[in-house]
Amino acid sequence: MRAVLIVGASAAGLAAAETLRREGYEGTITLVGDEDRAPYDRPPLSKQILSAQWEPDRLPLRRPADLAALRLDLRLGAAATGLELAGRTVELADGARLPYDGLIVATGVRPRRLPGSAAHVLRTLDDALALRDRLGPGRRLVVVGAGFLGAEAAAVARGLGAEVTLLEPAPVPLAHAVGEEVGRVLSGAHRDHGVELRTGVTVREVTADGVRLADGELVGADEVLVAIGSLPNTEWLEGSGLTVGDGLVCDEYSAAAPGVYGAGDVARWHNPLFGTAMRIEHRSNAAEQGMAAARNLLRPEARTPFAPVPYFWSDQYDMKIQAFGYLRGHQETVVVDGDLDERRFVVVYRTGTRLAGVLAVGMPPRAIRPWRQAIVAGTAWDDVGAMALALAGEHS
Repeated sequence: MRAVLIVGASAAGLAAAETLRREGYEGTITLVGDEDRAPYDRPPLSKQILSAQWEPDRLPLRRPADLAALRLDLRLGAAATGLELAGRTVELADGARLPYDGLIVATGVRPRRLPGSAAHVLRTLDDALALRDRLGPGRRLVVVGAGFLGAEAAAVARGLGAEVTLLEPAPVPLAHAVGEEVGRVLSGAHRDHGVELRTGVTVREVTADGVRLADGELVGADEVLVAIGSLPNTEWLEGSGLTVGDGLVCDEYSAAAPGVYGAGDVARWHNPLFGTAMRIEHRSNAAEQGMAAARNLLRPEARTPFAPVPYFWSDQYDMKIQAFGYLRGHQETVVVDGDLDERRFVVVYRTGTRLAGVLAVGMPPRAIRPWRQAIVAGTAWDDVGAMALALAGEHS
């Protein structure tokens, strides 16, 4: 294999490039990115960057010297616009046509938007800096969408002294992801910190003066942040012959076709540990899948399934939220440690007959670590009670 092309210059793409070099690959590695910046970290955008705790110089994932040591053909500021699978070439927006022997698709996602006037979104460094410059004491911010990104931004904005209204169409924010009980606890923290949280409301459009709800009401704002989810960047793959459906569809090896792999937020792959297809938009998964895709591309005769336990975290006010597993589609939740009212607890999740996930708020790592191992082991739900009792005995 003489040339590997990686489309997507963020965490997944960089991890793939580093893994290829670490595994001894000496051929050409071309790394394509639509932003004109070298790979940088995105989770701090809604936290440390938005709050001005960090400046942009802390975001790059690697120092210039370390990036140079990878001997990459870096094509930044040029988005991919098409793929010719039979001819093994990718076309860029600047007209360049890049040949490859192996391809890793790591093009990530972009924010969903609302009709009407321009509103803030929060995906790139420029997005975060633009919103940061508009926040401060007395400024009115409306956040549309009370998922993790919207909730983090609302918490930061309150810390900066802004008046915040958080709008959410669901009756309980995040209930689809973490369950109603946990969703109510997290919602309560916003109200306690002075956020006006309105649930069960639908936004029709963004206006110059705020947002217009479906019933015609205008919710006034100086700034509007739309945080209603994302769309995988797969348009450039249309007509290529690859299967696209809420992401690039991949098998358990992260392969989309012979010599073509997906990694990170854009990849929908079959996770054999959970027996289902999933697309995970979390920083840790992006890096892990980038490494796995690179190894499988480099050594197809020794491919191994990509079967991680997904992990995510969120910081909101004084709450540290951590979760392992696949919580979506769960059928039951049980508090196994701590107290919901104190916002210090561990909750486990059942899907089918097995333990599928665990979420902790305000707890030390030792409280959640055994539950991650139990997910890896495929622990039956019937055994969860005995495990909780045993762990309680260890901590008493």
